[in-house]
Amino acid sequence: MASAADLDIHHTAYLGPDGEPLQALPESLSAPESLVALYRDMVFARLFDTRAIALQRTGRLGTYASLLGQEAVGVGVGHAMRAEDVLLPSFREHAVQLKRGVQAEEIYRYWGGDERGSDFAGPKEDFPVCITVGGHTPQAAGVALAFKLRGEPRVAVCVMGDGATSKGDFYEGLNAAGVWQLPFVCVVTNNQWAISTPRREQTAAETLAQKAIAVGIEGEQVDGNDVVAVAAVVGSALAQARAGRPALVECLTYRLGDHTTVDDASRYREDAEVSAAWQRDPVARLRLYLTNQAGWNKDREQALLAECEQAIERAVEAYLETPPEPVGSLFDFLYERLPEPLAAQRKALLGGDRG
Repeated sequence: MASAADLDIHHTAYLGPDGEPLQALPESLSAPESLVALYRDMVFARLFDTRAIALQRTGRLGTYASLLGQEAVGVGVGHAMRAEDVLLPSFREHAVQLKRGVQAEEIYRYWGGDERGSDFAGPKEDFPVCITVGGHTPQAAGVALAFKLRGEPRVAVCVMGDGATSKGDFYEGLNAAGVWQLPFVCVVTNNQWAISTPRREQTAAETLAQKAIAVGIEGEQVDGNDVVAVAAVVGSALAQARAGRPALVECLTYRLGDHTTVDDASRYREDAEVSAAWQRDPVARLRLYLTNQAGWNKDREQALLAECEQAIERAVEAYLETPPEPVGSLFDFLYERLPEPLAAQRKALLGGDRG
């Protein structure tokens, strides 16, 4: 019997959980200074995340989605992207945003309920956080189509969780990217849990990467706890997309924390599962490699932690010192001329004051 289609999903990993190399590292990512820079970005992202949770617990930040355990995905994707590419993030992509040049205080500001946090000082054309699961996939296809029509060598990079791959928006966006051969890369962070739904209960597919095959684009899987592998594979996918061949990269990782700060993951998963996942910690993995292969030591670690903590403290201070927007801004940018009912509401709210 002839085969109608070839289902071949490649999996890439360079560093094992113990920090030992599984194969020779890519030349572009093998220099000690390059690896230290990646490690610094992951440490910064984790400390940023820890502080965000502390701010939320003390009533100074809104509901927040932790990135704990997914640092290698964000840093790897951010490292691979060019400045002119456009990121379309889901709600757990703080590490990618930080790597792209979004300021820590801007991300704190957004999660504190201030939309001015999405007016990035750095990557102006990157999209704001998409809370709707998978809803930014068709938007990413639209951005990629614009790049293609303009003849610009740029790529739309859409990052999402595993749960998004069970949504119709995901398939629609991917299908458009495939049929039009758009400069589009979809990165699926498979952290094994869509809120309280385990991956095994949301899809019967053996891998999430193979979902790309249905729309005629390449799907590849990578160890999402290995920042070297993520950076290398996503980098290759971006080069491919620039040549008009869209791609999907599935990053296997684990959500070590709760879904958000209003979730309690202990209600639906076993402590033993989480403990086992900690043995694959992406930050510890690269630290072990650097210690064994590049002379990383306690003094350098302490200096890095102090540097990152000071930078985060400055960001927190800047966030907390940001004056709130005038209450009248609730009505700004809705209409060129406010309809009478809204104008009346605005007047009542402000007591006749236009400020």
